[in-house]
Amino acid sequence: MGVVIRQSIKATFVNYIGTFIGFITTMFIVTKFLPAEDVGLRSVIYEAALLVATLAQLGTGSSIMRYFPYFKNPGNGHNGFLFYILMLPLIGCAIFIPLYLLLKEPIIAFFSKNSHLFTDYFYWVIPLVIFLNYWSVFETYSNANMRIAMPKFIREVFVRILLVGVYLLYGLHITDRDGFIATYIATYGLAMLAMLYYISRIAPMSLKHDNSFITPALRKDMTNYTLIWVAGALGSTILGKLDLFMISSGLGFDSAGIYTIAFYIGTVIEIPSRSITPISSPIVAEAMRNGDMVSAKKLHQKVSLNEFIASGFLFLLIWINIDNIFSIMPNGEIYRAGKWVVFFIGVSKIITAILHFGSTLIGFSRYFHWTLYFVFILTGLGILSNWLFIPLWGINGAAVATLLTCCVSLLFQQWIVFRKIKSNPITTGTLKMFLIIALSLGINHLLPTLENYWADCMYRTFIIGTLTIGSIYFGKVSEDVNGLADSILEKLKRH
Repeated sequence: MGVVIRQSIKATFVNYIGTFIGFITTMFIVTKFLPAEDVGLRSVIYEAALLVATLAQLGTGSSIMRYFPYFKNPGNGHNGFLFYILMLPLIGCAIFIPLYLLLKEPIIAFFSKNSHLFTDYFYWVIPLVIFLNYWSVFETYSNANMRIAMPKFIREVFVRILLVGVYLLYGLHITDRDGFIATYIATYGLAMLAMLYYISRIAPMSLKHDNSFITPALRKDMTNYTLIWVAGALGSTILGKLDLFMISSGLGFDSAGIYTIAFYIGTVIEIPSRSITPISSPIVAEAMRNGDMVSAKKLHQKVSLNEFIASGFLFLLIWINIDNIFSIMPNGEIYRAGKWVVFFIGVSKIITAILHFGSTLIGFSRYFHWTLYFVFILTGLGILSNWLFIPLWGINGAAVATLLTCCVSLLFQQWIVFRKIKSNPITTGTLKMFLIIALSLGINHLLPTLENYWADCMYRTFIIGTLTIGSIYFGKVSEDVNGLADSILEKLKRH
């Protein structure tokens, strides 16, 4: 795990720069210059494109991590691996983009009552599908080659800086709504091209391939994996977009915009996973390919614990300051309606941090087909829970439905990991971290509230942050965290 932490430092640094830019953009630029309705429209266009793009990948992103170790050979152009990862998404686009067009009438009807704006931008989704599809493939290919810093820079910094320009052009009335959506989509096209240029610098770009390299057994395994993944993705990707789509359809783009901002605040908690998981996945893939289950299980526990520590700490900082956050942001009185969305989404992200790496183990094992058995049941649960909870509790109901489906999904996944792979992410450190979070929340509740929300934010963050960090270190929650802290302290002493 030490090598994972060292190789994640650059990406983590980039992530936090990107997070800072994203936070400023979302909390101060988007909320000031974009009406909630346009925030909702932008989000629905993006999520619709992401849904189609994910299906159109035909499992290429997962296949890259699973099968790259079989093809890996820099001297021989990785045995034509690039050809296959370019062709599969192309085939997927040829299947799912026409399907999207064929479903135009029911899709338009779904949004027509409260979100009629989507009708005007139905076809604009198609280029975004292509951009998101190949951007993701190129990024995963770079991760497989153990290069994660630059992909993170493109995703977390480059794109967000461009989007600041997009939002300002629209907010200052230099572009109209059509121009806003066009420049928004073009930003992702530039990101795809930047990622393509980068992988051309770090990996062989030859499209030469030898079909004989793929043995019948490997071909059968790849085909089965792709078919099962597509079937599973059909349910899981729809499940991931249900909340926003059903809010847009039932409550309108204004509510979707409020939900989007609140959801964003909640997802800040998962930032550490964006650094640790990509660099850990190739390592666990290699270990499982070599039959080294001891290393794979050890990595599982360490990834889970360290992601929980980082995510839990971020959740604390956000939740103790949630009222201050809404007081600080422009038009915060509008977006304050999403306060409990932040809480429920934040809790779901903590649970995900603890358990989600199990899906990586399943994906690289012979039990990958198990995910298909429950994904459609979860999709049904997601539809039912959103249908029941949104009319009752509005956007809060959608967040509760997300938390419920997240818990059911991850617990079932963990059951598979425990029964079939014999791996368990829960350690003594996990229990210690739960206790630290509970105690910190309790102490925060006892702190007096200052009238000045900037002052309240700073003093509350200092007290709870110091208490939490000290408890993690002196409580020896994680050997890796303590080791990293000791090395930093040692360097500071030398200077």
